[in-house]
Amino acid sequence: MKFDFFYHNPTKIYFGKTALDNLLPELKNYGETVLLIYGRGSVKRSGLYDKIAAILNEAGKKVVELAGIKSNPTYAQLLEGARLVRENSVDLILAVGGGSVIDCAKGISLSAYCKGDPWERYWTNYEEVDNEIVPVGAVLTMAGTGSEMNGGSVITNEDKKIKNGRVYPPNVYPKFSILNPEYTYSVPAYQMSSGIFDTMSHLMEQYFSGDDDNTTDYIIEGVMRSLITAAKAALKNPEDYEARSNIMWCATIGLNTITGLSKEQDWEVHMIEHQLGAYTDCAHGAGLAAISVPYYKYIYKDGIDKFVRFAKNVWDIDVSSMTKTEAALAGIDALTGFIKLLGLPLSIKELGATEDMLPEIAKSTVPGGGYKKLGADDILEILKACY
Repeated sequence: MKFDFFYHNPTKIYFGKTALDNLLPELKNYGETVLLIYGRGSVKRSGLYDKIAAILNEAGKKVVELAGIKSNPTYAQLLEGARLVRENSVDLILAVGGGSVIDCAKGISLSAYCKGDPWERYWTNYEEVDNEIVPVGAVLTMAGTGSEMNGGSVITNEDKKIKNGRVYPPNVYPKFSILNPEYTYSVPAYQMSSGIFDTMSHLMEQYFSGDDDNTTDYIIEGVMRSLITAAKAALKNPEDYEARSNIMWCATIGLNTITGLSKEQDWEVHMIEHQLGAYTDCAHGAGLAAISVPYYKYIYKDGIDKFVRFAKNVWDIDVSSMTKTEAALAGIDALTGFIKLLGLPLSIKELGATEDMLPEIAKSTVPGGGYKKLGADDILEILKACY
């Protein structure tokens, strides 16, 4: 293992068909008032809202609601939630939905009692959170982001046209998360595929960073292989419980920090997509899919041994008669095939991007990278290849 690390994850996970049975005993650990936040209606259509409302009533909770959280949650929605927390002395924020809802809940939790502008302090200047944090619990309905077991909160500031994320320390993580794979059955196929690729991207951005051949690399390869196998099964039968449960657990493992231990990590694909999303409001996983192949073709020569390993160990490609370049590109081609299988775009034009947006997206993207350090000019070249 190349780097020293500290690992601590305080989130309790309740997983499986009876996971919701644990909500009532968990609620007893918190005070009287719950802020219930959710998305745009699927929670009600599926009947899950009624089940949770009944449990909250049985627990004797006063419930305040914030509905309509967008797939790219906005700073305006965060501020509205923060206001509700303060005005109602909320004791627990319960997020019911996918990663966007949970991200927003965490943002609300640390912003409600912030002294000053939370965006400037916490998402721009990355200051330490020095105020009261309201506990968050989650009931997950879409797999992909891993937000149910980490400190990440990605928020879009519509006024500034900036989508920014930050990973907060463990005291911001959800205190508990309820994961029943059956709750993902009602997710439309495109959203399921978007979540699958979001998970794949999380794994790749940790994997393609450093060639120290550590234990974490083997964990990531195993999770990617599991995800690919489960994705194929779920595409054939969206109600294949085994497949959907494996996808859900892959997503959680993929970003609960275990797959990043002792890794340098390269999050440039996410940084580019965040700004693409700020301009187009596209589905996050779809944006990642459209960016990933051009990005990896741009940088693979600087980390060619890991790309050869990716082809061999993740995609089962026989590389014995290939040059390193041929093997690396074969692995990237297999990734392209996977994106096509998922029905996701390979062009950002399909997601609403226009040519005149590209320089602005490039300039506003946080530069970085792993094997190859990028500047705005590099990012613009990648965006042109994505277009």
